[in-house]
Amino acid sequence: MFFLIPFLIVLKISLADSALARPPFTPLLTWIDAQHLSLTITIGNYQYLWQNSLYIRAYLNSLMIASISTVLCLLIGYPMAFAIARARTEWRNIMLLMVMLPFWTPFLLRVYAWTGLLDQNGLINRFLEWAHVISSPLTMLYTPFAVYLGIIYSYLPFMVLPLYATLERLDATLDDAASDLGARPRSVFFDITLPLSMPGIIAGSLLVFIPAVGEFVIPDLLGSDSNVMIGRVLYDEFFSNRDWPTASAVAIALLVALVVPIILFQYYQGKQLESS
Repeated sequence: MFFLIPFLIVLKISLADSALARPPFTPLLTWIDAQHLSLTITIGNYQYLWQNSLYIRAYLNSLMIASISTVLCLLIGYPMAFAIARARTEWRNIMLLMVMLPFWTPFLLRVYAWTGLLDQNGLINRFLEWAHVISSPLTMLYTPFAVYLGIIYSYLPFMVLPLYATLERLDATLDDAASDLGARPRSVFFDITLPLSMPGIIAGSLLVFIPAVGEFVIPDLLGSDSNVMIGRVLYDEFFSNRDWPTASAVAIALLVALVVPIILFQYYQGKQLESS
């Protein structure tokens, strides 16, 4: 209910026309007389999305950044989760606490702190100059590199925790049996551990990919105007242009694009339950 009602409200606004009023869109239902209602629906907002290259470029850029960030989070997070799952029991809680420690600080504050670290006069450039690694400051802030760094830093725990939950439940005797039968460590990992951890990989990837696609704060603080993402487009349409119907159409189109991986995940989970 809490998902469907806001979705229907946004869907209704996306089918209306923009108007100089409060709220800034036309009603779908209007009374012709005391007994008859008139329904006015327009799909022009959705057609406009495909006609304007700004929205297409923002969608593709958001999908690219979210996909690359998800892969990088997986490459970094899997060894971390594997190390935590294989660590001694008394060390696991400490290592998990270190992973979850950033959640104790507000999200906006954590992202904003990177502006001071990545600035040309920031801590990173000063340290590299002090260590004689570079002779002049590097331009890191307001670049795609800063956006990727911010997303990976912010969403890495969402990848590590599902992976740890899956890896921790795996039967370690399967690895021992494969080793006793002559399998090398690489074969044990790729033939046994990796396939059995696939539910955690899918869950962690979805938890990173879905919010990263619509991310607004990180690109706004760390990125540039030339590297626009769909979250910034949504913000501008709602608050700067006050074009609520177009902004709602952008949100609905984004939601539909994100529903597909969720359906695939649910299908995969169902297959896994049936096979078990």
